Amino acid sequence: MEKQDLNTWLSIGELAERSGVSVATIRFYEEKQLIWSTRTQGNQRRYLRAMLRRIAIIKVAQQVGISLQQVHEAFSVLPKQQIASKKDWAKMSSTWQQQLDEKIISLLQLRNQLDKCIGCGCLSLQQCPLRNPDDQLAKQSAGAHFAHVLMTLLEKESSEHELSDNQL
Repeated sequence: MEKQDLNTWLSIGELAERSGVSVATIRFYEEKQLIWSTRTQGNQRRYLRAMLRRIAIIKVAQQVGISLQQVHEAFSVLPKQQIASKKDWAKMSSTWQQQLDEKIISLLQLRNQLDKCIGCGCLSLQQCPLRNPDDQLAKQSAGAHFAHVLMTLLEKESSEHELSDNQL
């Protein structure tokens, strides 16, 4: 019964309404080969109901920071222009397992370490878990290192004003 339901055809408007994305988004996903359609004799697009699952996965993937290119790569293990089986979907999901685990760990670390940086404003503390890896001045001292740049600019501006004042 479900196999027959998945073979039900939807117009682009119906697919957009059911999936919660715009018609333009449906066309974009098709252009990116994330979903596919067939054409009627009147050249109207028709989508298998099974495209709803693909769109749902695309939307969830985007919510957690997975790019459309990564979705496309993951979908490449699914059968082309055919309804994917449960086994096909399991194979596809395993391709994201490690990436999602790493993202979860990274987000948990950020959540647990962010409060140590609040109020610091510099990202230069030697033990800062969020530090800027290219910060060369962090080895010299903790704290904001823009003060000397600001002082140099102020001195330059001050001497320019003095020059212009002297010319009057």
